[in-house]
Amino acid sequence: MKKWLAHMMLMLAILTTGDPALAGEITPIKEINAAPVNFDGQEVKLKGIPKNPTRLPLVNLKSYVLEDSSGEITVLTEFDLPKMNEEITIRAKVKSLAIVKGDALGLTVTELERYEQQQKI
Repeated sequence: MKKWLAHMMLMLAILTTGDPALAGEITPIKEINAAPVNFDGQEVKLKGIPKNPTRLPLVNLKSYVLEDSSGEITVLTEFDLPKMNEEITIRAKVKSLAIVKGDALGLTVTELERYEQQQKI
């Protein structure tokens, strides 16, 4: 009986968590752009379409613009640049270079993890 209950609990956990990219709430980009101070030092999940890649090998800088239905934001990454125009979900850290009188200056969004999109058959 205990073994059966343990198996049922495991199955329930697997079914309720599903895709790790969907675990946790996706933050609309416009919320970060509208009030970056509220997100300073926070980790967020973003989902959108990458575009406008930049790679500067001399300073080891890679970035892209992530666009969702609410807006767009530049994302810095140490990973390979994502495929352009294909939806991705990322976990990222939001930071500001400085906060002066409640206004954030030098907003940066740094990719911490990229979730693989599941192919639909």
